[in-house]
Order: sequence, then structure tokens, then C-alpha cells
Amino acid sequence: MTYSILSALAVFAFVSSITPGPNNLMLMASGANFGFRRSIPHMLGIGIGFTLMVVMVGIGLMGVFDTFPVAHTILKVASIVYLLWLAWKIANAGSPDQGTTSGTPMTFLQAALFQWVNPKAWTMALTAITLYAPDRSLLAVGFVAAVFGVINLPCVSSWTIMGQQMRRLLNSPARLAMFNWTMAGLLVASLYPVVMG
Repeated sequence: MTYSILSALAVFAFVSSITPGPNNLMLMASGANFGFRRSIPHMLGIGIGFTLMVVMVGIGLMGVFDTFPVAHTILKVASIVYLLWLAWKIANAGSPDQGTTSGTPMTFLQAALFQWVNPKAWTMALTAITLYAPDRSLLAVGFVAAVFGVINLPCVSSWTIMGQQMRRLLNSPARLAMFNWTMAGLLVASLYPVVMG
């Protein structure tokens, strides 16, 4: 892989990892509701889960969509339903300072498995493999996955930090509720390209 291709891959990984999407919006909400430390399993689940997803897509899952186009429709419906359920959970998350919080941070396994129904993650993985590992050799796929693994975790962590910093502004139940409903609305809005595409 040449330096120019590596640079282009790194920029693609950074831009696609740092921009808003379901993972980052949920991490911002998690940081605001549960703090950075309690959101670490969520962040690691995204970073490791997505890296594994890139490998799996590169070594054969792209062929499933070519062979069985209905698999794409099934994934699309499952993604929409699951994201709507997560938006509901975010909207109804309680303050971590309340004794009766109505939510808990996403676990490592939940976050890793979420990548498989996250439309943005699928788009990122399919695009990365198509552009930067077109021969789908194990070495090329592993390299693309490694670049994403190194770049993705700091990017998603920044959203958790942003959410945690917002906790100071969200010190009243009304502000926290408004923030949670806004994050839930943005998560639902992130489905627009999936529904219309």
C-alpha cells in the first residue's frame, strides 16, 4: 500500500469515525448520562466490534449481499427497528444522580453486536473494503481493519468526553430530559439515508 493510499484511508477512517452517526450520538448521550468511566465498555465495544466487522465484511460478507439481495432488505428493517428501540431508551434515560435511574450504559458485547445493525457502520465497512482492499486479500483487509482500529477509538471517545462535559449544563432533570430527547431525535434522524436510500 502506497503512502498516498494509506493517507487517503486514514483520512477516510477519521472522517467517517468522527462525524455524527448512531455510535457517536449514543456515546454522547452515554457520556452525559453515565460519565466517561462507565461508558468505556461501550467505547471499546464499538472500536473492537467495528474492526472485527471490517474483517468479516472483507473476507466474505460482501458476497452475501451480491448472492442474496434480500439480505440487504432484512438488514435494513432490523437496523431501523433496533435504532428506534435505542432512541426510546436514550429518550427515557434517567439522571445518574437519581437513585432510580431508568437506564444503564451499553455493555461491551451490546456495543460490539450493535455494529451489525448500524447502517453507518455497514456503509463505512463496505466502502473501506471496496476502495482500499478491492482484491479482498487477507493482508489488505487486515490492514484496512487495523487502520480503522487505531483511528476509530479516539474518535468515538471524543464524543463520550463531549457528553461528559455537557453534564455540567444538564444538572436539572428538565435539561437532561431535553438533551436525551434531542439525542433520541437525532438518532432517529440518522435513519433518513437508510429509509430513503
